[in-house]
Amino acid sequence: MSGPRATPVLIVGAGPAGLSAALTLAQHGVECLLVERRPELSSLPRATVISTRSMEILRGLGLEQEIRAGETEVEWRQWFCETLVAAGAGEGYASPTGLPTREEAAMLSPSPPACVPQDHLEPIMLKRLLSLPAARVELGSEVIGVERAERPGNPYRVVIRGERGTRVVEAARLVAADGVRSVVRGALGIRMRGEDDLLDAVSVLFRAPLWDTLGQHRYGLYATRKPEPGGLFLPAGGERWLYAAMGSPGEDPTLREADFVEQIRAGAGLPRLDPAIERIGAFTFAAKLAERFRDGDAFLIGDAAHQVTPRGGTGMNTAIHDGFDLGWKLAWVLRGWAGPDLLDSYEAERRPVAEHNVARSADPNGTARDAASELQVDLGGRLKHVWTAGEHGLVSTLDLLGPGLTAFTGPAGSADLGPPNFPGNPPVTIRELDSITARALAVPDGGALLVRPDGVPQAAGVIL
Repeated sequence: MSGPRATPVLIVGAGPAGLSAALTLAQHGVECLLVERRPELSSLPRATVISTRSMEILRGLGLEQEIRAGETEVEWRQWFCETLVAAGAGEGYASPTGLPTREEAAMLSPSPPACVPQDHLEPIMLKRLLSLPAARVELGSEVIGVERAERPGNPYRVVIRGERGTRVVEAARLVAADGVRSVVRGALGIRMRGEDDLLDAVSVLFRAPLWDTLGQHRYGLYATRKPEPGGLFLPAGGERWLYAAMGSPGEDPTLREADFVEQIRAGAGLPRLDPAIERIGAFTFAAKLAERFRDGDAFLIGDAAHQVTPRGGTGMNTAIHDGFDLGWKLAWVLRGWAGPDLLDSYEAERRPVAEHNVARSADPNGTARDAASELQVDLGGRLKHVWTAGEHGLVSTLDLLGPGLTAFTGPAGSADLGPPNFPGNPPVTIRELDSITARALAVPDGGALLVRPDGVPQAAGVIL
């Protein structure tokens, strides 16, 4: 075992939560080490829903264009039908999924929600992270132990086993992004509370040219009634699809490929379809929440903090938001822009969202929610999106946010705002807006609106 190496922030787990946290820290110039037990990222599509706010965060990280290159253009509605053939003929009806339509999204965000498989998203995030000097990434490195250290400033000793043997890393801050079976969470003695065994399900990943059958009727979910008791088809990029068959707790679903070929044919309404099945897996729905998201300077994010069922598609999105929220707050503290009390706001602000999404996912009707009720959960009180003139054309007001505070002023606002009333005096980016845009953001005449890097307004009024 080699001697210990120190890092300001150690992030365990390179899923969407860990990648989001590491990217945010590294773009603030804060050194971090990301370790992941897998030698390479998953090749499975897993989650396919990227929400409005998640796309805004990814846009702010400079990743939107690359991510949308792997997008399947759909309306995020669930279409109920007898078969996919019937859906292609326009037979059936749509149900909301808590996400806005593309038309609705265009009015409230520069980045509509997207249908993108996780195995397209994660490599893009990882590639960008590897390009940032402040970040170090180690795949194939498994955390096998966590203990408190006596060394001042580096309170965590983390034992990591990799290709080059076993070593110890000392960390000032520790971030657990290592999933539902989190080793870090277990070492910290934090328990999960909630419901197990809600529902048994089987997921089948296959390839088939189904878009020709569906034509222009493109949706993010298709609930077919055939064969009884029905199943779900979800696009997973190109000709890849996921087919889900539901059961009930305690059932032992058959995993025979021939049976699922027949189910897919019946659900599609295409008796001669030849689906190329790539993987069949059984899983059980659970909806659970960690009893706390923090232990000293160790933090839980993503599935380590909350486990949701697939209903509502909130799991990956909540994880991305967690990582971004904790990332910028850690960056501010470590750069001296704010006091350590800022970190108290991580759980205070993220836990209510996680509680909502866990409860929603436990509801058998949790997918069917109006966008109006779920958007306020997703957007989290961020600044209003308004298109305004920029140096190279129109930009969103969300695109104008800086890494510190952003002060939005109107044409009559003071150019000399003075020091903001915020502990640590983070840097302030001043954005002068035209009168129409300033009014839309409720910027007071002659004053300014201070906004955090996540878009949440901090103060309105004249700053002296």
